[in-house]
Amino acid sequence: MLSYLAGKIIHKDDKKIILERGGFGFEVFLANLNLDQINLGDEVHLYTYLLVGEKTMELYGCLTEAEMELFKTLKAVSGVGAKTALQLASLGSIEKLKQALESGEMPPEVKGVGAKKLQKILLELTGKIEEIKKNKTSLDDEAIKALSELGFNRSEIIQALQNVSPDIKNLEDRLREALKYLAK
Repeated sequence: MLSYLAGKIIHKDDKKIILERGGFGFEVFLANLNLDQINLGDEVHLYTYLLVGEKTMELYGCLTEAEMELFKTLKAVSGVGAKTALQLASLGSIEKLKQALESGEMPPEVKGVGAKKLQKILLELTGKIEEIKKNKTSLDDEAIKALSELGFNRSEIIQALQNVSPDIKNLEDRLREALKYLAK
């Protein structure tokens, strides 16, 4: 799987770029919000997703790993295609997307998504958000217990865990990152 690319932008239009790397040009579809942040000639780093269909292969890109994870989550929603998922993922996080969906105020760059589809996405994502929160909470409960046994007080531990990226879902890695904050 092609999951990451870095290179120079040699072509840019309103839907995609061509990224030159090692003498090869990779056509990568990007969200409008991301296209606005980059320029022809820029060196960029992209998290990518290769979509293989019956008659096509398309490469989709995001500027951050969190955005790519959101893209994959959205793409798994029934009736949401890759291009729609890409536009919605450009909002950056599942929480920001949920806020935009609930308020009905999508950025103008995010287009092509009707009200019914937005409602369906919101319903499916609400369950996923709760699942993510539940997993994070149980991980943090275990981390609090482990760090308490090492002699740290609860308020320090909670503050340290709030500084740990929500993308870190492994208990050992969460503990390691929290310890970095506690050691300061």
